[in-house]
Order: sequence, then structure tokens, then C-alpha cells
Amino acid sequence: MAKSAQKVTLSPSRDIPFDKLVLSQSNVRRIKAGISVEELAEDIARRGLLQSLSVRPVLADDGSETGKFEIPAGGRRFQALSLLVKQKRLAKTTPIPCIVRDATSAILAEDDSLAENMQRAALHPLDQFRAFVALREKGQGDEEIAAAFFVTPQVVKQRLKLAAVAPALLELYAEDEMTLEQLMAFTVNPDHERQIQVWEAIKSSWNKEPYQIRRMLTETSVRASDRRAVFVGVEAYEAAGGTMLHDLFQGDDGGWLEDPALLDRLVSEKLQAEAEAIATEGWKWIEVSLDLPYGYSHGLRRLSGDPAPMTDDEGAAHAKLLAEYRALEEQYEGQDEFPEEIDARLGELEVAMEKLEARPLIFDEEEIARAGAFVTLDRYGELAVYRGFVRPEDEPREDADVHSGEQAADGQGGELSAGSNVDGIGHGTVITSAGQALGANVPDDEDDGALKPLPERLIMELTAHRTLALREAVGRSPDVALTLLLLKLVNDTFRTSSSAGSCLEASVRHVYMSAQASDLKDSVVAKLVDDRHTEWEADLPLGDDAALWDYLTSLDQGSRLSLLAHCLSFGINALHEKVNPYGAGISASGLTKRMAQSDLVAQAVDLDMVEAGWEPTADTYLNRVPKARILEAVREAKGEGTAQLLDHLKKGEMATEAERLLKGSGWLPEVLRRHDLEALDGVEGQGAPELVSDAGQTEDLDLPAFLTADLPSNDASMMAAE
Repeated sequence: MAKSAQKVTLSPSRDIPFDKLVLSQSNVRRIKAGISVEELAEDIARRGLLQSLSVRPVLADDGSETGKFEIPAGGRRFQALSLLVKQKRLAKTTPIPCIVRDATSAILAEDDSLAENMQRAALHPLDQFRAFVALREKGQGDEEIAAAFFVTPQVVKQRLKLAAVAPALLELYAEDEMTLEQLMAFTVNPDHERQIQVWEAIKSSWNKEPYQIRRMLTETSVRASDRRAVFVGVEAYEAAGGTMLHDLFQGDDGGWLEDPALLDRLVSEKLQAEAEAIATEGWKWIEVSLDLPYGYSHGLRRLSGDPAPMTDDEGAAHAKLLAEYRALEEQYEGQDEFPEEIDARLGELEVAMEKLEARPLIFDEEEIARAGAFVTLDRYGELAVYRGFVRPEDEPREDADVHSGEQAADGQGGELSAGSNVDGIGHGTVITSAGQALGANVPDDEDDGALKPLPERLIMELTAHRTLALREAVGRSPDVALTLLLLKLVNDTFRTSSSAGSCLEASVRHVYMSAQASDLKDSVVAKLVDDRHTEWEADLPLGDDAALWDYLTSLDQGSRLSLLAHCLSFGINALHEKVNPYGAGISASGLTKRMAQSDLVAQAVDLDMVEAGWEPTADTYLNRVPKARILEAVREAKGEGTAQLLDHLKKGEMATEAERLLKGSGWLPEVLRRHDLEALDGVEGQGAPELVSDAGQTEDLDLPAFLTADLPSNDASMMAAE
């Protein structure tokens, strides 16, 4: 005989006055979680009570009903209602919708409380994203939605942005095949087709980290912090039709400019406009380059102008600033240190006075007619104009022979690539909008793991760094400079001398570094050399040999040696150059001798390329060598265990991670190491520390998750989106 199904009986519902309700001690919720009672009260005030309370009659000792009802399930709603009553926004006798459980029910009150809290299913984040979209489509603004759900408008924008990702990727997220952090990364680029392309490219890859997704989605864009973008301005770029990418989930440094070609055109046009304005000053030529190389003025004579006098208003402003500065110094003269606000004010006054004191130079009109200027951008995206340079061919006729002789000795014309002439200015203005061409060939990612010789171009660039560092060091080492000069003189005197036309067969030829990395001109040693040169140039009476002779003879011995060291430093040539077996240029034996002698000088001045500011980055080294060289560098600096963590990465990823790991390690490629320290340490030279033990090595390193975790985390919460 078939067994009949048991009938289900539901508890009845009824409205019970609020003052007849009490909170049950059987409620299992003890710890605060979720939104606050205050926010819940505001939500009830706006929407009303969306869910009834679950109550039971309160019985007297004799088992009779007292007329009161306890609440085992719905305690937070009851507390929110109590708050509204306390605020007199809800009457004490207001009927409250309730589900009334029979007092004799076999289901315990704790059972009801636990079931209500455990049986509920949290809303999937994607459903919430789409719900926000639906509210927006029905006319609610971001502020309204934010106020209704007690979040910030930024959170609303973030969730709407998440809902706008390609539908195919949203479905993957719904099926837990993609983490929330990965989905957030895809919002940086609204192009659905590109989003899907990136996912297809990485879905089978080991590296599916959010940073990799963001990098691939923005690889053809330019950061807003790029100096070109700073120079043009994001507003001007957008006004010209350019579009931006933004990341709502982490700092994006102003975003990315999506159209590099448009940006480059705007930079070129603005630089040309600046050049045309400067050309009205009467210069014979103006050359424009986005990135002037170090030594751009080599072979050119620089004019010495007179600072323009201050106007009456400027003079009065400067006097006022100086008076305040001196008054503050006098007021706090007896204290060990200035109060913070006073120190800040003194700094402001110094900056303001320096701005007034930095006067434009006034040049002779005849000199302007034969001279020119360079127009470029500095590293911060500000316009930089260098005026008053005379090319050898533009020198007055009576000086032509002298300067042409110097030019022949230097072997450099001092000219950059020529551009188009600007019409309507009255004289030719050469404009170049292309940046410095490095011409470096990046090694192929495919290699057999063997340590191949460093590319010759890279060696030339690295030795250019070393040459400049040696110049700086020799320039502050008079004794070493004197020894080096004596070495040159002894060689000339006791060996061979084929030079003629001078009573002293010793000279300094300024060596121009034809192969150089883009960061050379901004290096620490470049600034030291330039500053020292500027200081001497300001004191020397150039242009009159008799006056210069008197000046030199009046110097004390220390100053004479310092000037000797400075001048001699410009002849330092520790460059690795291409060997020419046919006589022109340097021979193999000559190159060997040059490099060996540069090691002697490096040892004498205690040269340290780490202190000189060189460090291995993706641009300066790591992207220029095979993977085996990258791993060798990490192995020497951080140990075999760390190197093995990078072994599976592609070339670009490996270079990026290696740059981060090597930062501050003091590692140097063999070209930049001191051979004398190599012999003393018994290792591969300066910058190659002893290999550390593999055991526990990686524990102390701050490695990215994709190098240390077995799988990307799939845990995601709405807090990440907020």
C-alpha cells in the first residue's frame, strides 16, 4: 500500500504591535557583521520592512500566554525598528508583520535562529553589478544608488564598470573560472574584442596575474605621467580627439593615453611652435629634438651673455623676500633648529628669490646672428631651451682656421639630424621632432641557455657609463690626474712622437661617446661633471690668452691641480669601440691596452659604478641580453633558488622581475666591475656577491604571487571591488 505524502503546515502570519515584541535570548547571532543597525534602520525607513519577523508567544510559569512575543529570528531588524521608535520616527504601537510559531512546536527557538542565518544564499557579486546597471537604466544616478545602498559613488562606478566587461568574460566569472581581481583588471580597457584577445592569450598561461592583464591591455598606450603627456597636457590631448584609459580599482597615475601617434604629433607641433617663437629673437638656427643626447653641444662654442637686469617691480619683490628671510633667520638665530613651519617658509622664500635671480641672458646681436639654440624637453616634461651655440662653420672668418683645426681634431661636427626649414622666420630654422635613435638590437628571446658574449653595442654603452664615471672621479683627484698626465708625457718623450706644430706634445681631446644609453645624460656623474665645468667656466677669462695666462699663474697650487684634473678628465676614454683591422680607428691591441689602462685608473680613483648611480634595469641591461644572462645576474645576486623561480618566465617578464629583484643589490655586469677587487674577493669581480645558500633564500624575498603560489587565488569578495 502506497504511503501518502505528509502535508506541510506553515506558521500563520499576523501583525503584532511593536511594544508587544521582545528580543529572544535564543538568538544565535552574537557578533556584529554586515551593515550596521543604523544603516538598516535607514533602509527600513526608506523601503519599509521587506521580511517579517519570526516570533513565538512568551509563556508564563503556568504555561499560559502573556501577550508578549519573543523574536529568535530577526533580531537585527527588531533593533533597527527600536532605533526608529527611539528617534520617534515610528510609533510604539505600530503593527509589525510577524510569522508566529506555535509555542508547543518541537522546533527549538535556536533552530529557527540558526536556520534563518545559515540557509540564506548570498547574492553573487555579478548579480549585484547587473542590478546596479538596471537601476541606472531606470533613471537612478550614481549618487542615488550610492545613498540607497550605503556605499560611495566611487563604489557604484566600480561595480558599473565591472558589469561593462565583455559578456563572455562575465560568464567565465559567474562560473568561477576567473577571479574578481582578474575581472577588475579587464576594466582598464573598454574594448571587448581586446579584452577577449588578452584572455585567450593568457588563459592557458602560468601567468594570469591581474598586473599582467593590465599591462597587456595598456601596452600600446602612454602613461599620463610620461613627459610627452605632461608637456602637451591631457586636456589638450582629449580636445584633439584623444581617448584615455582609467583604472578605477587602483592608482593609475592619471591613466593612459590610447593614441601615441596623436600624442607624438601634438608634441612635435608644440615644440615647433615654441621653436618658431624663439626664432623671432634672431638666431641663425634652432634645432628641436625630443631627447638631446649627452654631449649634444660638442664641437660648438657657447656664447657668454650678460644676465638681464631686474625691473623695478622685480627688484622690489626680491628685496621684500630677502628682508623677510633675514628677519626670520635673526628671530630664530639662537635655536638649534627652526620650527617646521618656519623652515618651510624659508624654503618658499628661497625658491621665490631663486626664480627672480634666474635672469635670462642678453647676447650680442652680431653673435646671435651666427649662433643658434636647442629646444627640447627635460625629464619632467618641461620645455628646455639652450641658447647661444656657434657652429665652427659660422665662426668669424679670422677665427675660422682655429676652430676648424679644433673641429678636425675632435672629429665631430656637433650637429644633430637636420629637419625641415620653417618658412616666414627670415632664416633657416632646423627642426627635428624625432628622439635620439638608440639603434640597439634586442636579443631574440630564443636561446640555448649558453652564456654568449655581450652584444658589442651594449658593451659600448656600458663603457660609456664607465668613461663618464672615470671623468668625474679623475676630475676630483688631482694627484691621479697628474700621474696620468705624466704617464702620457713619459710615453711621448721616451717612445715615439709624431705630432708637430706645438711646443708641448700633450693635449686633451674631448672624447664624444657615440654609443650611449638614453639615461646617460641624466646620470649622477653627468650632473657632477657638468656642474664642475660650469663653475670653472664662470671664473675663467676665456677669449684673451694674456688674461688667461695671468689668471692661471695667480691660482694657488691646489686650484691649479684641481683645474688640471678637470681638464684632463675630458680626455678619459675607457670606451669599448669596434676594432678596425685596416688601420682606421683602434686596433685590437690598442683596445686591449686602453681597457687595461682604464682599469688602473679605476683602481687609483677607487671607482664604484654602484655609487656612480648605475643599476641594472630592463632598459639599460636586462632586455638587451639573453635569458641566460638575466638568470646569471639573479643567481649571483640572490641565489640559485631565486633564479629558478624566474626560469619559466618569458623574456620580458623575466627582465621586469629581475630588475625588481636586483634593485639595491649592487650587482654589476663584468664590464663594469673592478678587476682588482675580483682578484681580492676570489669571486667574479665587483658586483658579483658570493652565491648565497638556496635554503630559505626565497623566504626573505618579496616575490610576486605568481612566482610563489601554486595557483592564482579564486577567493573573491565584494570588499575587493569596493
